[in-house]
Amino acid sequence: MSKLTPVRRRDLIRRLRTLGFEGPYSGSGHQYMVKEGLSVRIPNPHHGERISVGLLAEILKKAKIDRDEWLSA
Repeated sequence: MSKLTPVRRRDLIRRLRTLGFEGPYSGSGHQYMVKEGLSVRIPNPHHGERISVGLLAEILKKAKIDRDEWLSA
């Protein structure tokens, strides 16, 4: 079983789109992506930083995406 690894913001967006999400759209403080009434906030871009495994796991949980589905996208 593979483990999650840190990802760049653009890779997060690309994979979420592959999994059926649309966006990102501008919000009040963060951008967000939507799929069938489900809304997921996207971290703001920070030059050179990757999204940590902990934050990625939290985003995937809110997006109702399991680890295997994420890794296959």
